[in-house]
Amino acid sequence: MKIKAKMIFEYESKKDAKIAYNCLYPDNIDFVETNLEDNLLICNIESDKLSTFLNTFEDLIQCEKVVEITSKI
Repeated sequence: MKIKAKMIFEYESKKDAKIAYNCLYPDNIDFVETNLEDNLLICNIESDKLSTFLNTFEDLIQCEKVVEITSKI
């Protein structure tokens, strides 16, 4: 069974979305497909295991929160 989700983070500007993309990209390799569309950061998560999916989902949210706090975006 494949478990899939799309998370969309909306930022005030395209520049802020790019900052978040660059900060999150290293953590997302092999786990999350990440794309930029204007001021949106779009993350697609897919996994065969529920536990892996949930861990990835939670990790992505926590990392994005850290990006917002440290980058002040």
